[in-house]
Amino acid sequence: MTNNYNKEISAELASRIRKIRHVALDMDGTIYLGNTLFPFTLDFLKSLEEMGIGYSFLTNNPTRSVADYLKKLSGMGIAATEDNMYTTSIAAIDYIKAKYPSARRLFLLGTPSMASQFMAAGFEECTDDPDDVPDVLVGSFDMTLTYSRLCRAAWWASQGIPYIATNPDKVCPTSERTVLVDCGSICKCIEHATGRRPDVTLGKPDPNMITGILNRHGLAPDEIAMTGDRIYTDIAMAHNAGAFGVLVLSGETTLETALAVKADAENKKDPEFFPPDLIVRDIEELGKILQAYR
Repeated sequence: MTNNYNKEISAELASRIRKIRHVALDMDGTIYLGNTLFPFTLDFLKSLEEMGIGYSFLTNNPTRSVADYLKKLSGMGIAATEDNMYTTSIAAIDYIKAKYPSARRLFLLGTPSMASQFMAAGFEECTDDPDDVPDVLVGSFDMTLTYSRLCRAAWWASQGIPYIATNPDKVCPTSERTVLVDCGSICKCIEHATGRRPDVTLGKPDPNMITGILNRHGLAPDEIAMTGDRIYTDIAMAHNAGAFGVLVLSGETTLETALAVKADAENKKDPEFFPPDLIVRDIEELGKILQAYR
């Protein structure tokens, strides 16, 4: 079988496709664009269910709680549950519980919606007070950030408090005439003031979200297809997690860029990015390929 982007689906590639039991889906550019659901998304999700393939929605944007993301998806006609969602907030919660099991008190740079996710997981939020010492400092994409809280976060970073960042993004994409300063830039400000970088930065391309899905559903890395529109986040995370990487051309990455990355790998050049295992026009085409090799 062939498509317009993969010259041929070899026997080896077909064998890998047949192993897929779960599809991890980036959101913007993959299942919708902005606030508009792609016309094929609901049929694709239905086809996965019919094939017995599970699915999860992933996002690097931690500003909304899982409940808020589920509300957005519901408004688009997608009846998802908490088991279908994995955000960088969830990745941070899982990381803290695994790495710092006794931690309960957090100093958060994050929106109230994000903070509610941590509170629901059993954590307490510290106040902006030098006597209210946190167990862990969490830097995130905070659109409600105040100067005082930024300074307090820098203070805790300078005091050696365990420090994690939810995602590496410098800016959040927007069609508005502004720059949405994201977690990576906020943490860079703290680094410039204190010399301290986060101990770990979660979110794509870090493999922790994929690892969380594997643990949640009892999957092996080669049984999950990470599907998204960005080579440097979605496909890089697939590579870092040992998962199957599917690039869709319905969002940011162009066919020319994707083919250039593949060519570099095939010519054994040292690629800036790892190539996807499969390139498809969109998830509708991915669904047809999965059906063909069941």
